[in-house]
Amino acid sequence: MAATDNSSLPLRDVKVVDFGQYMAGPAVAMILADLGATVVHIDPPGGPLWHSPANATLNRNKLIVTIDLKSPEGREQALALIEEADIVVENFRPGVMARMGLDLAALREARPELITLSIPGFASNDALRREWRAFESVIAAQSGVFTDMGLNRVLMGINPSFSPLPLASAYGTMLAASAVVLALQARERTGLGDQVEVPLASAVMEGLCYNSIKIENTPERYKTQREKEIERRRTEGLPMNLSYDDLQELLDPFYRSYKCKDGRMFYVVCPSHKHHAKRCLQALGIYDELVAEGLGEEEDTYLPVSEWKGEVSLGVYPLPKAWADRISARMKEVFMTRTAKEWERIFGRGKFPGAPHRWLQEWINDDHAETAGLMVEVDDPEYGHMTQPGPMVWMEESGEAMLHPRARRHVEFSYALRTLAAIETKLPRVRQKNARDGWLDGVRILDLCNVIAGPHSVAYLARFGAKVIKLDPAKPFYDCWNTVIFGMSHMRGKRSLLTDIARPEGRAIFEQLVKASDVIVWNAPDRQVQSMGLDADSLKKLNPDAIFCKLDCFSGPRPGPRSGYLGYDDLVQASTGIMTRFGGSMDTPEEHAHVGTIDVMCGFGGSLGIAAALYQKLKTGRTGRPRTSLSALSNLAQMPFCYDYARRGLFDEPAGREVVGYDALSRFYYTSSDRFVLLSAYEADLPRFEKVPGLEGFSQVPVEGRAAFLAQAFMNARAVDWVERLQAADIGAAICENIETIRAYNSRPADGTPGTAQGSYAFSVFADHPSGHAVTQLDPFAVRPRRGKIYALEPAEKYGASTRAVLQELGHTEAEVQRLLDDGVASDSWSREYLPS
Repeated sequence: MAATDNSSLPLRDVKVVDFGQYMAGPAVAMILADLGATVVHIDPPGGPLWHSPANATLNRNKLIVTIDLKSPEGREQALALIEEADIVVENFRPGVMARMGLDLAALREARPELITLSIPGFASNDALRREWRAFESVIAAQSGVFTDMGLNRVLMGINPSFSPLPLASAYGTMLAASAVVLALQARERTGLGDQVEVPLASAVMEGLCYNSIKIENTPERYKTQREKEIERRRTEGLPMNLSYDDLQELLDPFYRSYKCKDGRMFYVVCPSHKHHAKRCLQALGIYDELVAEGLGEEEDTYLPVSEWKGEVSLGVYPLPKAWADRISARMKEVFMTRTAKEWERIFGRGKFPGAPHRWLQEWINDDHAETAGLMVEVDDPEYGHMTQPGPMVWMEESGEAMLHPRARRHVEFSYALRTLAAIETKLPRVRQKNARDGWLDGVRILDLCNVIAGPHSVAYLARFGAKVIKLDPAKPFYDCWNTVIFGMSHMRGKRSLLTDIARPEGRAIFEQLVKASDVIVWNAPDRQVQSMGLDADSLKKLNPDAIFCKLDCFSGPRPGPRSGYLGYDDLVQASTGIMTRFGGSMDTPEEHAHVGTIDVMCGFGGSLGIAAALYQKLKTGRTGRPRTSLSALSNLAQMPFCYDYARRGLFDEPAGREVVGYDALSRFYYTSSDRFVLLSAYEADLPRFEKVPGLEGFSQVPVEGRAAFLAQAFMNARAVDWVERLQAADIGAAICENIETIRAYNSRPADGTPGTAQGSYAFSVFADHPSGHAVTQLDPFAVRPRRGKIYALEPAEKYGASTRAVLQELGHTEAEVQRLLDDGVASDSWSREYLPS
């Protein structure tokens, strides 16, 4: 298949040298190459350190050169390539590049315009762990990813729980890719590059920030039935031993799976929107009978529950158990009357979220995935005709050019050097070398988003100096669990304005904001974008220079059968095989543990798209429309096994509740201190085990006896001792920590700093949080530029807190603002309390 010319792509003149191995480094360079950059990838003489078909995806659109970096000649070749590069990517342990004679700081001193990106496992200022052999599962275990993996696993007593999803590398990839492109667009203004570090441990913590936030004295209304059951069992000293079937009866009826006529499970996610649950019940034909039985809808669910007219309100999560049981029973009956595919069409066309569960193999070969460009075809020199993930991020106007990537190509050093040298680098005048400013200082962003992915995308950009106005309706469409609880994370660094844009005066306010913005961000399907007047033609009339970024659930670079369907993170997990893998079967699907697993990843994708559009605009004057989707990013989350080709083996990656790892060399082991250790080793590491006290002779144990040998040995010492011994022998290992412990040991009173100096983990305690609750939350600390400035973000203000100020800045007098508030065109609050009780 012929590759498409990259001349229309935003990074077409950018040159990258990729020293990355395993996933994160190569994935960053892959994304840059997909966006048009010319990338030279360096492999050692023995080939890539990770032998996987995924390398065919990770190295597409790249020239591959074999260089021995430990030899003088190889070092000189690497330096020659770097001399021609705009961006250098590496993901070794801190200090490794310098020890090979490739000191990034020295290279930038000689060429201040150079941008270098380091993606270590642990931060270079983490004295305890920076030298660890930090494979993906080691980072995950140390960062609490495997412990308390969701309420289901806690109640089933399965702790820790293994998952093969490379979350640290996936989050790190998107943070790092967005960071280098943000640095690139800043270079167009300043002439200066940067030296950037993105530790994977910090990246995975940012990805899980909705799970690590601690809100003191959270009102009872926000606790789900599962959380209440966990509290009850802990209080009464009862075991956590619920079965999967018992757990299903603790789920909200609008946030669970149902079996259909064809035996396939269908996932409903309609819990918090003002209209979705009602549309669902109406489509199922049971709305009227439930209303007749007393199911109500409160006019204002942001009132304290004690002031509600009834005991229940549709569209509020979670529902009381009695009503949840009643509604679930009726929904179970109705779902058995149609196939999952029929229900998917009914939900999609009816504009409320639901999707069938699929396996990854089904997703890779799905008609929508192919038609939308979420999967692409590549003729790889080793594996032949392959199906690979499509682009993670694209421009609406040039996405088509990304759908025919070139296969990876091995070339001689001289050819690679000539290729880079042939591309001219044009830079603006260089400023003083010690200038420090935010990469987005002066950029004005209008945030129209809801739930997690969209608003998180913009919150991330605020740390770089962007000025953000968050626009929401005068009356909310989502319940306060969805807006306020999530907003404590994604509203940081934003000013909140509430107005009714369906009314003429509200529309005028909206258009004023659009005209005053450099970037507009919204997570919505195309039909809503058009009705809002933010399609390309309409936006040109309001603000031809504004970049419009769109995120949604199912879109790709091309329209597909399900592109306009509504959806959330959980539905993409269902649609792409994540839930069937985690649960182990079609009959027992489980959401992947953490809130916002794909949402946050997609948010970083939106940020990357915005950065690429800003660069393109500064470089060429063209105003782009960046796009991404949850479905596109689910492919990154499954990169190690998200591919297909004629001779591919089984899709047999670790799956289910009982799995403890990949094999005897890479799995959990129980120790004498009643804690689990995650061992992560390879066959080549066997001689190193002989240096580990207590494991002498292990290298001679037959494969079938390894697990038993290690299980017995690990019971003879404490977890902390095993990690110390194994890491001393340069074998990957970590204690399975939990997020609560990590937060407790790495929290400090909020001090106005972003946490980048704190090591791999950093939390701030806001004792005087605007909510009136003490709140502990993760710092904005994963991206660490040497030159660019990272701003500490203020805690999230109450929705509507800036309405008056923003309206006055738009030219309205105090009297006009008051009239708009009195008439309901605008609002300065959704509720009396910040966090409604």
